[in-house]
Amino acid sequence: MTWSSSMADQVALLRSGRSQEPHSILGLHRRGEGGTVLIWRPGVPGLLGLIGTERFTFHPLEEDSEFQLATLSRNQISAAEELARSGMPPFRLERRSAEGTEALPADPYSLSPTLGPQDLHLLAEGSDRYLYRHLGANHRAHQGVEGTAFAVWAPNALGVRVVGPFCGWDSPTLPMRNLASSGIWEIFVPGVDPGTLYKYWILRADGSWVYKADPVGRRMELPPRTASVVAAPLVPAAGEWRRARDSTQPLSSPVSVYEVHLGSWRRRSDGSSPTYRELGEELGDYARDLGFTHVELMPVAEHPYGGSWGYQVSGYYAPTARYGDPQDFLGMINALHQAGVGVILDWVPAHFPRDDFALSRFDGTALYEHQDPRLGVHPDWGTAIFNFGRREVRNFLVANALYWLDEFDVDGLRVDAVASMLYLDYSRRPGEWLPNQFGGRENLEAVEFLREVNVAVYGEHPGALMIAEESTAWPGVSRPVYTGGLGFGLKWNLGWMHDTLDYFSRDPIHRRYHHNSLTFSLMYAFSENFLLPLSHDEVVHGKGSLLSRMPGDDWRKLANLRALYGYMWAHPGKQLLFMGNEFAQRREWDADSCLDWHLLELPEHLGVQRLVRDLNRIYRSHPPLYELDFDPRGFRWIDGSNADANVIAFARFADDSHRHLVCLCNLSPVPRFGYRVGLPASGPYREVLNTDSRHYGGSDLGNLGVVDSTPTPWHGLPNSATVTLPPLATVWLAPEPLPD
Repeated sequence: MTWSSSMADQVALLRSGRSQEPHSILGLHRRGEGGTVLIWRPGVPGLLGLIGTERFTFHPLEEDSEFQLATLSRNQISAAEELARSGMPPFRLERRSAEGTEALPADPYSLSPTLGPQDLHLLAEGSDRYLYRHLGANHRAHQGVEGTAFAVWAPNALGVRVVGPFCGWDSPTLPMRNLASSGIWEIFVPGVDPGTLYKYWILRADGSWVYKADPVGRRMELPPRTASVVAAPLVPAAGEWRRARDSTQPLSSPVSVYEVHLGSWRRRSDGSSPTYRELGEELGDYARDLGFTHVELMPVAEHPYGGSWGYQVSGYYAPTARYGDPQDFLGMINALHQAGVGVILDWVPAHFPRDDFALSRFDGTALYEHQDPRLGVHPDWGTAIFNFGRREVRNFLVANALYWLDEFDVDGLRVDAVASMLYLDYSRRPGEWLPNQFGGRENLEAVEFLREVNVAVYGEHPGALMIAEESTAWPGVSRPVYTGGLGFGLKWNLGWMHDTLDYFSRDPIHRRYHHNSLTFSLMYAFSENFLLPLSHDEVVHGKGSLLSRMPGDDWRKLANLRALYGYMWAHPGKQLLFMGNEFAQRREWDADSCLDWHLLELPEHLGVQRLVRDLNRIYRSHPPLYELDFDPRGFRWIDGSNADANVIAFARFADDSHRHLVCLCNLSPVPRFGYRVGLPASGPYREVLNTDSRHYGGSDLGNLGVVDSTPTPWHGLPNSATVTLPPLATVWLAPEPLPD
């Protein structure tokens, strides 16, 4: 059989990979009174077709041709079209051999598109909040056939093929169609099951071909391999946790976060990393035991280079395969929730690596990034910067944020490197950046993106936490969008972190000259909703561990660290502590090795862990420490100016103004006996925390559990008491409840 010249031209386009509409020639088509079926399946002799129970025969177009053609009668084409209208494949395929007849997967080109006009409209206008259900690889039944729907955005590609073991990695036989010239390329491939590897093979405008992983692929191979993997539909857990979360007000609730790098938190005895499910059980039990309300996981989205700690993402929709598959990841989240621990993920929408297999110049053009390197390349990390002005890119990222909350029930996102997004001149010298339309340095497109993602997340999940890692004085980071803010729930207080560690790292004899480093944070503490971080950034790159940064001998280092934690937990704001710091890890964090859990065999390290457990327990049971974190009514200085003694004292108040807790810090190595301190009420105050307790490894100097407040005015308060302040220690006092 032969073709007309016009059909021969279409076959030539198919072979070259330049056909935008392969379904217009392949598959079933009415021609005149009858019809034809053209199949592109090289190496499949004895091909037969069935319409109902009636068989028809295929013949090669040419000798040894890759294409096989069948001619249908008027009745056959009518019957096939009726099957298609009823939502079934218009014909089935078989192969006859000496061993008999075997059924083959249905022909992809005989099936209708899996995306409709409404899907394409939402994708085109950048408002598809469930983009991952339409793009990527979605295993499903379509027209009664099991298989996988593939769809990818590549508007500047000349042609796109899906390839994998189901057709051969260098096979041209599965070209995708460009739906209505939308730039969305689509095909449904019957018989492709979850667990199957695949990539897109893209023909660029310069005539070159490139293999690309799926930008919306929900599973990837274990690095350094780079193929996407068809993910199985997730089996969700019951929704009780989500319903409870979305009915809470996290800003007026306890939030104490344990930051974790999954690969180095714990290792098996052979040095290998645990699985997601093992981590869920162990981490859930541990975080619950220590009283943390949440764990924050350093990026879990797939990344090619482990040394980036996950901050250079290649698969935004794929949990890393290092610890299991997506269902295993969901199992870990469920286990943490069952332990009563929320989950926050680090999320990296600021930039992405320029690996050839991933997002970079995806269809041969700067699709996800800016073309101009003054806008599109990050000077510090050599990564590509997202083009936030492109609606499809914003849609990709907003839908990704919702994906982690919707599909995996995570409780919030900590957005990395927000400062680098907000400023066009971030880490750039004059001449290396382009101003905005008004001549300013603000990245107005990134600002609008951040507002959009926060509105979307809080609109769907009002009890979630959106947290900004933002290090500048940009106003209103954690203020609502309708007031002109960026719309985050919390902002990392990096100023507090730098000032506080600077103060605590100094020898106490010099601290009197740096007292303002300790107190300055209260000048702006209520300008944003702050989270106080002692994160992984503070124990890497030669900084040493927190313990190693404390001055003095070993006893003083440990005492300083315990005092720091007592001060931190009482300070207005939520708090975050990086793993290992809860038991005073001695060496700098190494992502390639396990934490030094053996230190817990030593009483001084076990004591620090006990302190963190008690800090969280007392914190969660005392509303003055969390109800008014972001309201000036929740804080009062008692004594913030005693620099010579290295002493500060302040009170925290609950929403009813009567319940309160007093924090006293003596940050000198000298005990203070008979130290008078003003107190809001008279009567007995219980010593609810003393970081110098023998239980924590201290000298056990204190107030025998109780101090008596009398109506003696002091520090501007109507009552006061004389107390003992242990050296290098923090003490918390809470008024004894009145008898019933």
